[in-house]
Amino acid sequence: MYAVLGVTGQVGGAIARELLAQGKGVRAIVRNAAKAAAWVEQGAELAIADSQDAVALREAFTGVEGVYVMLPPYFAPSPDFAEARSVASALREAIEVAAPPKVVCLSSVGAQHVSGLGIIGQLHLLERELSSLPIPIAFIRAGWFMENTLWDVPAARDTGEILSYLQPLDRAIPMVATADIGHAIAGILQETWQGRRIIEIEGPRSYAPNDLAAILGSLLDKPVQAVAVPREQWNGNFESGVPGAAALRSEMLDGFNSGWIDFEGGTAEHVRGETQLEVVLAPHTVEAGRS
Repeated sequence: MYAVLGVTGQVGGAIARELLAQGKGVRAIVRNAAKAAAWVEQGAELAIADSQDAVALREAFTGVEGVYVMLPPYFAPSPDFAEARSVASALREAIEVAAPPKVVCLSSVGAQHVSGLGIIGQLHLLERELSSLPIPIAFIRAGWFMENTLWDVPAARDTGEILSYLQPLDRAIPMVATADIGHAIAGILQETWQGRRIIEIEGPRSYAPNDLAAILGSLLDKPVQAVAVPREQWNGNFESGVPGAAALRSEMLDGFNSGWIDFEGGTAEHVRGETQLEVVLAPHTVEAGRS
C-alpha cells in the first residue's frame, strides 16, 4: 500500500491511477471525503488529512510501503511563505514519527537555488525541511507543467493570439505532462534506495512560446501567434490582493526567462517522459472548436 497526498490534484491523481492500474494498494489522502468518492470506487483506501495537520498525516503515513507528498499550489502566497512553511513542518513531523520506508516529494526545476525563484522558493523550503529526515527520500524536480498551456486555448481560438510571459518568444524551456510525472513517481515509489535522490523530469523536448503558438494553430486550423507581455505590466496583471504575491510570480518568470531556473544537472538523475505537448492540448482544442 502506498500513501498518496493530494490525490484529487493532477499529479497525485496520475500517481494513484498508475498504481491502481498495476494492482497496487493506494491510500488516498484528501481533505474532503466527498471529493474522493471516485477513488474509493476504484479500490483506494481513504484517509482524511489536511496538509498542515501533522497528527492526521502521521496516521495516513503509517503502515505503508511508501509515501508521496507535495505542497498545495499556493499561487499567491504570503511574502514569507508562511503557508508553505506550515505544511513543510507538518510533513516533516508526520514523516519522522510514522517512519515510512521511503518518501517521494514533488519539487520543481530550479529548486536547488536559495533565491531568485519567486513562488518556486516554496519548494526550495520544502526540500530543505525534508532533506535531513533519516529515511530514503527522492525529490522530483519537474519542468513546467504542459497543462499550464491549457489556459491559452480560449485566446488562441477567439483572437488568434496567446499572451506570453515566457520570453523571448523563441526561447524553449523544459516542459512535462503530469501523466508522465505520475508514471515516473509510481515507479520510483516501488524502488529501493538509501539516502537522498534528486530526480529531474521533463518531456521529450523543450518548448518555446512560438512552438506553443504553432501547435495551437495546427490543432485549431487557424493562424496563432505568441505576443510578449511587456515586463512593466506583469505585476499589475498578477495583482491578487496579497501584498508581494505579484512580485513573486514575476520573479519566477524572470528566473525562467534568464535561464536561472533550470535543471541542476551534475549528479542528479534525469528522466524524460514520452508525452508531446500536442497530446495534452489536442482534446481541449477539439472541445474549444465545438463551443
